[in-house]
Amino acid sequence: MIKLLILDVDGCLSDAKLMYSADLIESKNFNVKDGLGITTWIKMGNQVAIITGRDSIIVKKRADELGIQHLFQGISDKDRILKELVQSLNLKYNEIGAIGDDLNDYNMLSLVGRSFTPNNGVKEIKELVNTVLAKKGGDGAVREMIDILVDENDQRDEFLAIWNI
Repeated sequence: MIKLLILDVDGCLSDAKLMYSADLIESKNFNVKDGLGITTWIKMGNQVAIITGRDSIIVKKRADELGIQHLFQGISDKDRILKELVQSLNLKYNEIGAIGDDLNDYNMLSLVGRSFTPNNGVKEIKELVNTVLAKKGGDGAVREMIDILVDENDQRDEFLAIWNI
């Protein structure tokens, strides 16, 4: 049973596009369906971590909005952070699901029990992961992953009950 989700940001939670205003203010797009899936996953008693290679106050804001418990930014060695999380949370690798889309996610994805990439992930990641999602990064790929895991964990009724359905 998956208890912890590891999320990459650029290319998974967002569409991998970096936008800067003339004042060099960064902007990102996030999908609200991903957000609802994440908050529901957490309300069910599961955990979420973001491990991302870039550092952005926008990501901190989004993580805070969603109640994401573990945020690691500016990380070049994502598998090192994953190993630290496994130890500190007393989890096993087969209790972790992760999504990544590019080469800097490869080692991390190779360790987890359930790995995913958006439809527009790079070739090497698509060949590595358990599941290539139908959705692109930033277009609901994280929600698609969560829906799959909720069904595999046999938690659909619990997921819907959060919303009185």
